[in-house]
Amino acid sequence: MTLVVPGATQRAAHSTAPARPTWLPAWPVAGILAFYPLWWALGLGVLIFPIMAVPMLVLLVRRRAAGRALRLPPGAGWWALFLAAVVISIAALGADPAGTVVEHASARVLAVAYRLAMYLSLSVLLVYTGNLTESELSRRRLVKLLGWLFVVTVAGGLLGMVAGRFEFTSPVEWLLPSNVRSKGFVQSLVHPYAAQLMDLVGGEKPRPAAPWGYTNTWGNNFCLLMGWAVVAAWASRRTGIKILALLCLAVSIVPAVVSLNRGLWIGVGVIVVYVAARYVLMGRLWIIGAVALAGAGLVVALIATPLGDVVNARLDNGKSNGVRSFLIERALDGFAESPVIGYGSTRNTIGGRNSITVGESAGCERCGNFTVGGNGQLWQLLYAHGAVGTIAYLGFFGYGLWRFRRDRTPIGVAASAAIVSSFSAMLWYNAIPTPLAFMFLAYALLWRNEFEGDAHAR
Repeated sequence: MTLVVPGATQRAAHSTAPARPTWLPAWPVAGILAFYPLWWALGLGVLIFPIMAVPMLVLLVRRRAAGRALRLPPGAGWWALFLAAVVISIAALGADPAGTVVEHASARVLAVAYRLAMYLSLSVLLVYTGNLTESELSRRRLVKLLGWLFVVTVAGGLLGMVAGRFEFTSPVEWLLPSNVRSKGFVQSLVHPYAAQLMDLVGGEKPRPAAPWGYTNTWGNNFCLLMGWAVVAAWASRRTGIKILALLCLAVSIVPAVVSLNRGLWIGVGVIVVYVAARYVLMGRLWIIGAVALAGAGLVVALIATPLGDVVNARLDNGKSNGVRSFLIERALDGFAESPVIGYGSTRNTIGGRNSITVGESAGCERCGNFTVGGNGQLWQLLYAHGAVGTIAYLGFFGYGLWRFRRDRTPIGVAASAAIVSSFSAMLWYNAIPTPLAFMFLAYALLWRNEFEGDAHAR
């Protein structure tokens, strides 16, 4: 889809003022990705997305004002409908569904404003990245930046393993008033830490989180970024880069297992099966042998190392299963009560799953007052934005997968695999903000492959 301002070119031709530059610099996108560890350490972290969205939006508006065409992503109508549903659902923010903590709508505004700001900022990121040309930010360079973030994710996982209690006060955190920075929500945004400490398999153990804030987000991003490391390495002509990529993938198994993140394990399996199926359909049967060899190596590693015991212990201790089932049931109940627009945001339950008298406390932060819609993007969509928001969200990414289904380039296969994995991840992971950012960047690469051709993509 392309937007053109009628008459803008003619006005520019008769104007005596110097023409404004219409090119789009790469630094807003490249700066987010290349320096994300720095943003995390400074306490900006996910806040870098709305910060960088400002210059992106200014540059896009300037380009359109100068008479240059502005492309919108295929399926933009679906995403516009989703954003409209998010805004309309705010009307139900004051409702208190059965079994949830009673609060005034004003107490819920901060979380709603945060999510809306992120949805809008990431929408700008998608449009901006899709309008960049090969000379401004090549697809190959963008893939390298995403592959770099996979390396950062693995490094953060190793840090969480060996220094699970590592944390520090960021510069941004220091600048905030004490009564503001002490709030849990603010801490999750500006306070860097290596891991979350949880008791899942007997005893409190660190689960990698750096630099993505939460263990579940770390696992989700692991799946979304893994393919780009492979594509970037195999596009390189240097054998050393390929070897380093293989070593990184091998090392990544350790934090992936130690994270006790079953959603991550399922996500990796989904990606491998999807990619293998795509290559088999293209007649490249060697992929079957490659997958079998990699699978055999993984089995040997699990048997010959303590990692196998970690996996067995996690599978034998499904402490979170009951809470997840409880929250899914509450989300579906809420959806049945407000099926069209939802409730505008998440809600906290009264008590826990076994008793309404059990609540969150300083000594037991996970005993109750669970967040309905906080255990998966699908459940949040249904509960917070109803059928309209859910259908529009799924429709956008589903349309993209169908639209770009014939893209057989390495970039096309990796990007579609990332989006496919996100459909399984939405059953237990939330997407705001970094997972959705990486889904959008995958979408932008598919989109650019379509209108720029696949010569550079290969």
